[in-house]
Amino acid sequence: MFLKNKATVILGTQWGDEGKGKLCDLVSNQADVCARCQGGNNAGHTIVAEGKRYAVHLLPSGIVSPDCVSLIGSGVVVHLESLFKELDDINVQGINTDGRIFVSDRCQLVFDFHQMADGFNESELGRESIGTTRRGIGPAYSSKAARSGIRVTSLYNKDEFKERLELIVETMRKRYSSFEYDIQAEIAKYEALAERLKPMVVDSVVYINDKIRDGSKVLIEGANALMLDIDFGTYPYVTSSNTGVGGALTGLGIAPSLIGNIIGVVKAYTTRVGGGPFPTELLDETGEKLQKFGAEFGVTTGRPRRCGWLDLVVLKHSHLINGYTSLNLTKLDVLDQFDTIKVATSYTINGKETSTFPADLSLLQNATINYKTFKGWNSNISKCTSFDQLPEECKTYVNFIQNFIGVPIEWIGVGVGREDMIHIPQN
Repeated sequence: MFLKNKATVILGTQWGDEGKGKLCDLVSNQADVCARCQGGNNAGHTIVAEGKRYAVHLLPSGIVSPDCVSLIGSGVVVHLESLFKELDDINVQGINTDGRIFVSDRCQLVFDFHQMADGFNESELGRESIGTTRRGIGPAYSSKAARSGIRVTSLYNKDEFKERLELIVETMRKRYSSFEYDIQAEIAKYEALAERLKPMVVDSVVYINDKIRDGSKVLIEGANALMLDIDFGTYPYVTSSNTGVGGALTGLGIAPSLIGNIIGVVKAYTTRVGGGPFPTELLDETGEKLQKFGAEFGVTTGRPRRCGWLDLVVLKHSHLINGYTSLNLTKLDVLDQFDTIKVATSYTINGKETSTFPADLSLLQNATINYKTFKGWNSNISKCTSFDQLPEECKTYVNFIQNFIGVPIEWIGVGVGREDMIHIPQN
């Protein structure tokens, strides 16, 4: 799992909601540090441990493991009020976070006006809206790219903070005619927030590199997933950060040579929240069945997820970019009650078969999806604790996926709990 002086990375392979939080929670029990590298509180991970359900958005999943320190890296955009609410909520649930959560001094801040702008932008797009969570993540990254954003370190330079805040609010007012904002109230609010945050602030570049080099077990937790990557996903229906292994490097400030295992988390079928193409989407009773049995509703927004069969074209594209060393196949038990199960193996576009995912999304509109059909196993696999205990039809399904992609499946999720995970040791 952890190679000497190397960080282990866990990433989503599809459009998010694959169940990364569960594996991150399991691995965090062995880790010294669990670090978030990008995204914001638009991401949501659900962890079920010892009968309790925890929902985290900004906090790394490692926060549930009492001996693991959590780090929010510089590639993350942070809405401080949301961060503190998460901390308060998880403390009420019995998790002691004192001295176990650190925030990079280079993190960009998400303000309420970013969230307002997010809503304005989506409304302007109308039917072409992207389907964001309206948590202000895109506008915050836009401010960062425009070099007008405000970082955590600026909270402790009052003159700089005031100057930068006034500048960005003035820009917002010019952009949005109905924009109203009380700057003085915001300054006062952030003085109090900064005071609470201060003990958590660290130079994360030095912190994470020191931890890796001193032999600490470091887990890097990606948010969102590869098909939502700003460069390699289904643009423009994507998030605003690099969600692949590249984002792990730039979001934490570590060298490629310090990355060890890269674990891809893939749902046994496919889901997507928001707008954008979804080649294997099922707009019928089968899709509804997947949604119902899989409890496919967003952790962050509560929105129902679109559902469809597993798409191996997407998974190959994802592996090409991230280079997974192993996979975690999640929610396999959701398929227990299906007589037949399909996986997409290629597309036919303009009369030509392809196994690569196109950049031009319009090509997918009239594409034919080529499937391989499997016989379902029609039995409850939730009590299985080893690969050998799975039904033969289920083994066939799992083996086809790993052979097609060329990456071993090391974990198989067969239920919602922390313990409901089959581990297949790798040589």
